[in-house]
Amino acid sequence: MTLEQVVLLLAAGALSGFLNVMSAGGSMITLPVLMFMGLDSTTANGSNRVGIVLQNITATWKYRSAGHRHLRLGLKLSVPAVAGALVGAWTATLVGDDLFRWILILVMVGSSILMLMPMPARRDTVQLDDSHLRWPVIVAMVVIGFYGGFIQVAVGILFIVLLYRVLGIDLVQVNILKVLVVLVYMIPALGIFVATGNVHWGFGLVLAVGSMAGAWIGAHMTLGPGGAVWIQRITLLIIAAIIVRLILE
Repeated sequence: MTLEQVVLLLAAGALSGFLNVMSAGGSMITLPVLMFMGLDSTTANGSNRVGIVLQNITATWKYRSAGHRHLRLGLKLSVPAVAGALVGAWTATLVGDDLFRWILILVMVGSSILMLMPMPARRDTVQLDDSHLRWPVIVAMVVIGFYGGFIQVAVGILFIVLLYRVLGIDLVQVNILKVLVVLVYMIPALGIFVATGNVHWGFGLVLAVGSMAGAWIGAHMTLGPGGAVWIQRITLLIIAAIIVRLILE
């Protein structure tokens, strides 16, 4: 691994961790970077998850330290997500490079459309409890888990659609629950890639160092004044990045 690769991975990881915690879209940076460095799509997909696990550990710790503890609801939402993630990760190991690249392009297009949907009016923080666990939500978590296990790119958008639009909770709470649920389902998903030999630990761990730093900054900004406003601004920046990348491709 060259010095240039280390620097690029650290920078990409930091930006990815920041974006993932603040809103979504970090893997749209790190996954292509890993592929550009010569990894096949499956190994890049697996290696990318090392950083995702560690960045979500960092963000979860930061949120808990700040007094945000939605562990009970988060773990209950994670159960169906884990089931979906295991199937999704296993499916990803069977997909060839060419097909995966086309899927990645389609995912970027779909993600940009979802991001462009107008946000409802800003909501006040509500009390989170088990009343939010309804069958449509459980089914949606299975789907989100499958998607996260398969590709993970911009999975935060799906959380915004489900938790913000359907459950009616504010964007800060969405991100607090998101990092916990992603952490729980990503560990077994990563295990699938490890078991099938599709993780480059050198690239993955360097990427993770940057991701953890970015995640800490993102979690700090989410909890700070105007956190929800920053989330919306970051989302708009992600949309612009997606459009530019699609034009260049």
